[in-house]
Amino acid sequence: MLRGFATLNFWADDMEAAKDWYAELLGVQPYFSVPGPGGGVAYYEFRVGDYEHELGLIDARFRPGGADAAGPGGAIMYWHVDDLQAAVARLLSLGATEHEKITERGEGRGFVTASVVDPFGNILGVMSNPHYVETLATTGRG
Repeated sequence: MLRGFATLNFWADDMEAAKDWYAELLGVQPYFSVPGPGGGVAYYEFRVGDYEHELGLIDARFRPGGADAAGPGGAIMYWHVDDLQAAVARLLSLGATEHEKITERGEGRGFVTASVVDPFGNILGVMSNPHYVETLATTGRG
C-alpha cells in the first residue's frame, strides 16, 4: 500500500521568506511554483535528497482548517542526515527552534532523532538511520 515518500508539504504565512529559508537550508532553489490569488505564489516545490523527494511549501491560507490552525503539529517526517549534530546545529543557526532534543531510539541500534520547528511553525525531523544507509548501499546510490 505505502510505496515510499512522495511529497511532504509545509505551510507558511510568508511564502517568500519560507522559500528563501528552505533554499538556504537545502542549497537549491525550488524547481516548480504555482501562482496564487493576488499575484503571489501559493506553492513552491523543491526536489530533495538522494531520490529527489518533493518538499512543497503551501500558502497557509490553504491549510486544512484555515490559517487559524497554525502552530507546530501534525505528523513528523524524519529526513536522514549524515551528521545529526551538525544538521541540528545548522537548523538552529538558521532560526529554527528545538522541538525535541537529539534522542537515541532502539536500544543502541543507531537510530537517533531530533526535531525542530522551522520559522513558519512546521515540525522538521532529522535522524541518523542505518537502514537508509544500507538501502543506499544495496541500490548502488551509497
